[in-house]
Amino acid sequence: MYALIDCNNFYVSCERVFQPQWQGKPVVVLSNNDGCIISRSEEAKKIGIGMAVPEFKIRPLLREHGVGVFSSNYPLYGDLSDRLMKLMEHFTPNVEVYSIDEAFLDFTGMRVEDYHDYGLQMRARAWNWLSLPICVGIAPTRVLAKAANRIAKKFQDQTKGAYVIDTEEKRIKALKWLKIGDVWGIGYRTARKLKAMNVLTAYEFIQPWVEPWIRKEMGVVGLRLKSELEGRSVLGPDPIDIDKKSIATTRSFPKQLTNYDLIRERVSTFATVCAEKLRRQGSCCHTVIVMLVADKHKIEDTKYHYSRAATLPFATNSALTISNASIQLLKNLMDSTETKLFKKAGVIVTELIPEDNRQFNLFLDENPKHLQLMKAMDKVNRKMGERIIRLGAQEKKTWDMKQNMLSNGYTTDFAKLLTIKCEE
Repeated sequence: MYALIDCNNFYVSCERVFQPQWQGKPVVVLSNNDGCIISRSEEAKKIGIGMAVPEFKIRPLLREHGVGVFSSNYPLYGDLSDRLMKLMEHFTPNVEVYSIDEAFLDFTGMRVEDYHDYGLQMRARAWNWLSLPICVGIAPTRVLAKAANRIAKKFQDQTKGAYVIDTEEKRIKALKWLKIGDVWGIGYRTARKLKAMNVLTAYEFIQPWVEPWIRKEMGVVGLRLKSELEGRSVLGPDPIDIDKKSIATTRSFPKQLTNYDLIRERVSTFATVCAEKLRRQGSCCHTVIVMLVADKHKIEDTKYHYSRAATLPFATNSALTISNASIQLLKNLMDSTETKLFKKAGVIVTELIPEDNRQFNLFLDENPKHLQLMKAMDKVNRKMGERIIRLGAQEKKTWDMKQNMLSNGYTTDFAKLLTIKCEE
């Protein structure tokens, strides 16, 4: 059996942990630079606040209903996520983290008398220890566990936040209820094709007459998905390392930028972040891409997205090499582009290979000192704080991300710990 635990409205729930005055009240969390709504409480959903809506467009509505508005506090969310995942290890050592607010728990080899009660224990532990509300779905396969979790979240009053698919009757009932577009692993385009064939539910998807289409259009992935829905576990943990085809770091600017030096600092920082991600997953890249996006509403040219790519003579995960390549690409890009008003930039590294499979170039190779330097930088940054050591191109940070409604780093900054006054 497998369980899927999912935190309800995770970013909002994290904000409420240390600000309980917002419990039961509408709350939203904004994206980078306080742009769009990316997390909503149930109360905010009820008053008609949509997902991904720009904050400035609904500002009057937010004020009218006294909605709590917060900037994204990713260090806080990441820390609480780590605590939640470690807490779930009390129930099984086999915890597969799927996203910042979701994880699969594998109960293989364990004897559990009552899975529903076990799910309620997990839910109670997360609330009592972390003040985070979670829902739990338990089933014989990961895909069915995802469906069970959806049922637990949709019908919390009836399920108490935990639902178990442990009989054939429950499985069929769940599949008949689950819409084809809500099946884990079926994207929008595939769902649209299936709906055109009058396949509207997960139950209809597993019917024999649909299998030839699945085999032709979805291949092995579709057949495995069908097996999972039929109750046969065939999917393992999602690979999280070299199976990635690329790594991207992109950000919008708080205002349109025209100055090369200002944009260069951002591009160098994005390149450094990409290099850190490469080293963290033990891989190297062969190609670096730099992209710039102009404000299409303020230029006459219909083209507003620009990019340049460079293939390196050797695979690397050195921040020095990737940053230097990115800066050169940026310079070439801005020299050849008439538009000088940009609102977004990004760095993408692709053609990834495992670090231990890297082939050396006989005539041109990376400075061997880079490897030890990167290890030293990573070690210091882990110990002293995120990116305390920076490259020369990042010597002066030219601007900070707009976070006008940022909450404190209650668990990540000693200077911002809660102060409690005790009185007799």
